[in-house]
Amino acid sequence: MSEAWLDAVAWDAQGLVPAIAQDAETGEVLMFAWMNRDALARTVATGEAVYFSRSRGRLWHKGEESGHIQKVRELRIDCDNDVVLLKIEQIGGMACHTGRRSCFFQKYFADGRWQAVDPVLKDPKDIYK
Repeated sequence: MSEAWLDAVAWDAQGLVPAIAQDAETGEVLMFAWMNRDALARTVATGEAVYFSRSRGRLWHKGEESGHIQKVRELRIDCDNDVVLLKIEQIGGMACHTGRRSCFFQKYFADGRWQAVDPVLKDPKDIYK
């Protein structure tokens, strides 16, 4: 397969592109991460989400520790070719390392505070050993 599809991505100066994981059935945004060229290529090759962890400086196969993998159902890119959207099936029901379904569990309230509004489905101590 030609790599023209990878060349079409508008990689930033660090060789990264933002990636949004969205539930393919409900449309709920589950998480945000970064991908480099290798992560995107491996995602396509395996059919499972692979990201680039900036803090670890390496590829990160989502669910490699937790078992909560993301099966990619559809892959899209935005109009500027600088954001990737993964429509996924979240295995295990949790995308967030806090044990919640989505990483976007904190809501802003008019009194100027953020508050967690989604429940912890599983204690992270029971997920990551």
